[in-house]
Amino acid sequence: MMIDLHAHSSASDGTQSPAQVVASASAAGIDVVALTDHDTTSGWDEAVAAATSTGTALVRGTEISCHAGGASVHLLSYLHDPASPALRAELDRSRGSRLRRARLMVDRIGADHPLTWDDVLEQVDGEATVGRPHLADALVAKGLARDRGHAFATILSTRSPYFVGHAAPDAVDAVRLVRAAGGVPVFAHPRAVLRGRVVPDAVVEEMAAAGLAGLEVHHRDHDATAVRELADLAASLGLLVTGSSDYHGAGKENRLGEFTTGADALEVIESEGALEVVRP
Repeated sequence: MMIDLHAHSSASDGTQSPAQVVASASAAGIDVVALTDHDTTSGWDEAVAAATSTGTALVRGTEISCHAGGASVHLLSYLHDPASPALRAELDRSRGSRLRRARLMVDRIGADHPLTWDDVLEQVDGEATVGRPHLADALVAKGLARDRGHAFATILSTRSPYFVGHAAPDAVDAVRLVRAAGGVPVFAHPRAVLRGRVVPDAVVEEMAAAGLAGLEVHHRDHDATAVRELADLAASLGLLVTGSSDYHGAGKENRLGEFTTGADALEVIESEGALEVVRP
């Protein structure tokens, strides 16, 4: 089976609608795809409707922005109850903080470059979670950056004078919130060093003690050494090993199915989740 458990739609920072992501997964021969937009479940209903009319099953998920010791952590939550009050409140808080951060960054950038909030809104699909990728797309549209990658390496860099942080839960607390909501938490791209600081193994051990289910070991941001070390760490902590594309449509080079998850891992995720996998 081809199982890809990390994909984004225009409900956050992808370039395709949730239905188009599912359709693209089906066209790519993917048997199971997870929709994991940042801090939101708003794309779930559309993706569910699409999954029932294709040959691709759907895992409903969310990628939660967290932090640990000053490092950014992304936590994939699979099959949780979207009505869980505590998790829902935390996701609402994160989205509100992202919006305020985006506005402040545009104000700072606009003092030096011809960029306005309206320029950013032109890049946002409906009620999508506004994030730096939308700012990047606006910068590209205005001719201020070649592409998203260039925008993130320059004007939107964490080292840029325009950068502003946003509120995010502690990673260990986020694991507990996901478990309390009936979800299955997996640490996304934990050794993606090109994205910034990564957390030490001690933090992963704390997350595991709190209920972390797995590590996204196989990802294009991990080199061979990182894959080997993460696989060993997962084995030592009794964690699942997953692999995913982190698909964003045209927003990134990542292609559906370039890394995949084993059927055994998916079976465990489904057995521990509050929701079922949506199958055609």
